[in-house]
Amino acid sequence: MPTSKSVGRRSSPAAVSAVGLRKSYGDKTVLDGIDLRIPAGSVFALLGPNGAGKTTAVKILSTLITADGGQAQVAGHDIATSPDGVRAAIGVTGQFSAVDGLITGEENMLLMADLHHLSKREGRQVTTELLERFDLVDAAGKPAQSYSGGMKRRLDIAMTLVGRPRIIFLDEPTTGLDPRSRHNMWQIIRELVSDGVTVFLTTQYLDEADELADRIAVLNDGRIVAEGSADELKRLIPGGHVRLRFSDPAAYRSAASALDEAGRDDEALSLQILSDGSQRELRSVLDRLDSVGIDADELTVHTPDLDDVFFALTGSGETGRTSQTDQTDQPKEAVR
Repeated sequence: MPTSKSVGRRSSPAAVSAVGLRKSYGDKTVLDGIDLRIPAGSVFALLGPNGAGKTTAVKILSTLITADGGQAQVAGHDIATSPDGVRAAIGVTGQFSAVDGLITGEENMLLMADLHHLSKREGRQVTTELLERFDLVDAAGKPAQSYSGGMKRRLDIAMTLVGRPRIIFLDEPTTGLDPRSRHNMWQIIRELVSDGVTVFLTTQYLDEADELADRIAVLNDGRIVAEGSADELKRLIPGGHVRLRFSDPAAYRSAASALDEAGRDDEALSLQILSDGSQRELRSVLDRLDSVGIDADELTVHTPDLDDVFFALTGSGETGRTSQTDQTDQPKEAVR
């Protein structure tokens, strides 16, 4: 299990809480009264199809745009009455990098230190530490436009950390990265959480949420339609089954008679039995085969995964990038 996940997170104080957040653009309702509670020091993932409102939620909570209704607190500060307090406590990294490609990685970091009003000495110290932490020392003197996608994303997060935020909003942080860079980013996120940082993650990758998140919310048509741990969400969806395959046609026919409720695939010589995959149910199936002296050549267990959950709850077959509505409703400035 990921190191970011730990016991007792639900009892932690809320780093982010929201009640009834609403946002519309003309006659298009993007958020239709969502409630959130994210414990400090955890990873929270917001999933949803295109146009669900994921990026809009991030923009509201990071004070880039205002909500039409509802209330929210981030790091103990009300987003409406104390936006400066929110901004001082958070960092935001979006799918569109805020890195200036015309200057070096080190210069990007030092510029961020100046924006946070750090002294020259402290700014250089923080820059050196973060460049080392994110394995960017060798590239620090090169223009950022020469960096790979993964390097730019690491630099972007390093810049976000200059202000030592307690809460980080990562809006699709691994979009467009190759598998190795994605896994490197996952490790960075785990390390951040182990340091006590709270991570609010939106992602188009279901395996990413499954891998990293302590809790996951599924957003559809502006509403949260389910929330819980990955395991809790998977238990909402039926469809688990055990598949038995046989090489001997006679053994297959005997097993089909013994397991008369099983679905049959006569061509593949396989049987499919509804099951939650528990040890008790597997033992029951095997005991029934043993009672008639039959052994299956292959047994596989399928339990619902987050793909099944997502498709069932949203009626969508795609988890693609945030929609044009989400991407273009406001300028793309990042809060640092």
